[in-house]
Amino acid sequence: MTPDIEVRFRACLDDVPAYKPGRPPARTDGRPTYKLSSNENPYPPLPGVLEAATAAAAQMNRYPDMGAVDLLEALSARFDVPVSDLAVGTGSVALLYHLLQATVADGDEVVYAWRSFEAYPIAVQLTGATSVQVPLTADARHDFKAMEAAITDRTKVVLVCTPNNPTGPVVRRDELVAFLDAVPSSVLVVIDEAYREFVRADDIVDGVDLYRERPNVVVLRTFSKAYGLAGFRVGYAIGHPEIVAAIRKCALPFGVSHVAQAAAIASLGFEDELMERVDALVVERERVVGALREAGWDVPETETNFVWLELGDDTMKFAEAVQAEGVSVRPFPGEGIRITIGEPEANNLFLDVARTWNR
Repeated sequence: MTPDIEVRFRACLDDVPAYKPGRPPARTDGRPTYKLSSNENPYPPLPGVLEAATAAAAQMNRYPDMGAVDLLEALSARFDVPVSDLAVGTGSVALLYHLLQATVADGDEVVYAWRSFEAYPIAVQLTGATSVQVPLTADARHDFKAMEAAITDRTKVVLVCTPNNPTGPVVRRDELVAFLDAVPSSVLVVIDEAYREFVRADDIVDGVDLYRERPNVVVLRTFSKAYGLAGFRVGYAIGHPEIVAAIRKCALPFGVSHVAQAAAIASLGFEDELMERVDALVVERERVVGALREAGWDVPETETNFVWLELGDDTMKFAEAVQAEGVSVRPFPGEGIRITIGEPEANNLFLDVARTWNR
């Protein structure tokens, strides 16, 4: 019989919600299955990227470059920012964790729209700080007036996910600039742009431009989505040196592997080819959105590689119906479903269910 555990844990862990990754598809009849639940790029690695990663794997007996010097220099050249303004981590979410560790503690508040990226409340709660969740508007967009009103003397950080995961809309430049003008300069504003490469709207914000103008802005981006390196976990932050230094102090040593660094550097070298794939996914996104609207669905504007369907109490029933066709999607019980834009064959199976769904 196992004795009772007497170890005491931090109180903030008591109500930490579990992060729920996208489920893999399941089928037993031998037909193909497709995973549209994790916003992954469906294309295989480009040959040059695969070769770089394979070559780097030959050095797996060595620690990676803890300073990620070559990757930081490549990012510096790509974005025309100093290396001192860059940090890398195991995905942009790891960088968010580091930022929150560096900026908030018990009694502090972090403001963000909701629903948004489900890692936000987990990351905030683990620091002991309090989440202040501001509901999205009826069209699934950030409500910046309400977010401004939610800022108090206890607010240390504001998170802005653009385009927003899981609903899809992108933040417009004028609304974010007006919001930043109203945010106290002592409050750090984190612009999470994990899906930036999929954006095609004209009046959108570019977080890197805003970072150049404002010392309290930091931008998070990733190689997981458009670049197709989800399995390697490489993200980066662009911010002013004091912010980046704080991130680095909180980062785990040797976080980004040598293989991941090599693949990310190679991806920047093959960016034109990679963006051709992104363009194809955007075209497919528009086809899926058009088909859903033609079938009578109210689909929010999306500038990502996924679409959002608000289903309320029918969320799990719809997810199970799509799963029965061999396609996994990402349900948020009681709210709605996020569906990644994947292979046309997968998208068509999902659309078949959506067209016949009795709403």
